[in-house]
Amino acid sequence: MSDAVAGLTNSKPLAKITDQSEPELRQWAVENEEKPFRAVQLFQWIYLHRVTDWDEMKNVSKKFLRKVSGHFTLQRIPIVRKQEAPDGTIKILQELNDRHRVESVLLNHGDHYTVCISTQVGCAMGCKFCLTAKMGLKRNLTPGEIVEQVLNAQSLLPEGKTLRNIVYMGMGEPFHNYDNTIHSLKILLNPHGFDFSARRITVSTSGIVPGIERFAGESDLQVNLAISLNGVTQEARQKLMPVSRRYSLEELIETCRRFPVESRKRITFEYILMGGLTDSMASARSLVKLLHGIKAKVNLIPYNEHALLPYKSSEPETARQFQQYLLDHGILATMRVSRGQGISAACGQLATEAPARPAGRDEKSGHPEPY
Repeated sequence: MSDAVAGLTNSKPLAKITDQSEPELRQWAVENEEKPFRAVQLFQWIYLHRVTDWDEMKNVSKKFLRKVSGHFTLQRIPIVRKQEAPDGTIKILQELNDRHRVESVLLNHGDHYTVCISTQVGCAMGCKFCLTAKMGLKRNLTPGEIVEQVLNAQSLLPEGKTLRNIVYMGMGEPFHNYDNTIHSLKILLNPHGFDFSARRITVSTSGIVPGIERFAGESDLQVNLAISLNGVTQEARQKLMPVSRRYSLEELIETCRRFPVESRKRITFEYILMGGLTDSMASARSLVKLLHGIKAKVNLIPYNEHALLPYKSSEPETARQFQQYLLDHGILATMRVSRGQGISAACGQLATEAPARPAGRDEKSGHPEPY
């Protein structure tokens, strides 16, 4: 029973079933004189078995399927293009119902994969070293549009491979689309569906302090938090990240100090190493002082150069020395291996509507979306 056939009996547009949480589907079932356990069945078929047609739901009554298919659609956002880099990274371009497009990235780690998903079409944060917000912000994604990026990524996995990690580090600022981001997390964590471990999901923000404070209260989620830092003083950070003009570095760090961190977790601070700009030993010393007393991990990211942006990556030896200084002073510091650069799928390179000419140094680009 396709959505098209089901839609013949319903003149209203069908709602996306992936926009619905299990409690919402339970409520819908009760309102339509069905047993609440039907919602559990739907979740299992959609997210565990990943069916794309109602007729594939073998243990669900035909009567209920006719009812639910007359209200909801199973149709996912279609993949319009996929590009694979030599390192196995796959960039996935998907088209939404309003013809806007969004990208996500599937990262190959050998025995498992990570998917980097988007929460907005474009970005409004205005960070000067990222291509994404050259698009500007088009709109927020719905919970279903966020979740379906994970379903689409799973459909591209080689046989025998698993999707282990999900990172909210694609296009957009998750805390500017807070409610839909949280809604999608609850769907991904639901034990009747995806059943992802909270320890395997990370949400990254450019530093929206009210969002971080609100996120701290989501005690039922317990997913990881990452902060895109990229500057060790207020002056340095606000030159790169305009968000720091509204939420200062001091305010951001104090908010992180108050953030409840589970005993086995740390807040991840993403720090992009740009040659002559963020990679000095003075910056390394300042970073150690800045993070003192915070249960932190620093993820160092060599800048991914792009012809449309003027910044350069640090020299490998400079980056190594920066990392070693952090390690020598008690900070867990990792160096990210950039993936997908050949297909513009690396950190800060996601953009579905690129500008026509290179940016000057005084032009704004987008939010740094590391993964």
